[in-house]
Amino acid sequence: MRLVAPDGQQIGIKALPDALTLARELDLDLVEVAPMANPPVCRIMDYGKYKYEEAQRAKESRKKSTNISIKEMKYRPKIGPGDFETKTRKIGEFLAEGHKVKVTIMFRGREVFHPELGMKILDHVADEVSAHGKVEAAPKLDGRNMTMVLAPEKKAPPKKERSAGPSEDGAVPTD
Repeated sequence: MRLVAPDGQQIGIKALPDALTLARELDLDLVEVAPMANPPVCRIMDYGKYKYEEAQRAKESRKKSTNISIKEMKYRPKIGPGDFETKTRKIGEFLAEGHKVKVTIMFRGREVFHPELGMKILDHVADEVSAHGKVEAAPKLDGRNMTMVLAPEKKAPPKKERSAGPSEDGAVPTD
């Protein structure tokens, strides 16, 4: 097998008993890193430390990744102005938090023969939330539903500012 030292130097091709002896002398482990190579490649290393560092790297990469989920808001063609306003405000909040939003118009009965009503509502929703997001997937009719996907305007959600503590001029806010 080809043997690699803990510092990354090539030791050369050694027999298994010789490699194990060398690893024990250094009080380290012999780890096979490339079994399919010809000859197989083994490395002398502290396996516990390697596993720990690998877990730390994985944890760090998970921390840096962002979680964007898709929220869905459903409308009907005969929605009232109050309900429309409430649902549209909630869509704006979802977009401000950095989520994508799928807006669905559900048609029942003969409403499906009037897709222009659904298109009108979706256009109105897009206009209302244009400050927070933009249309990612244009409205399309899919069976008895018409869907549109909105994406947040900025990639990162805005950070909430602290209101407690002194401000820039050194003044402490009072309630």
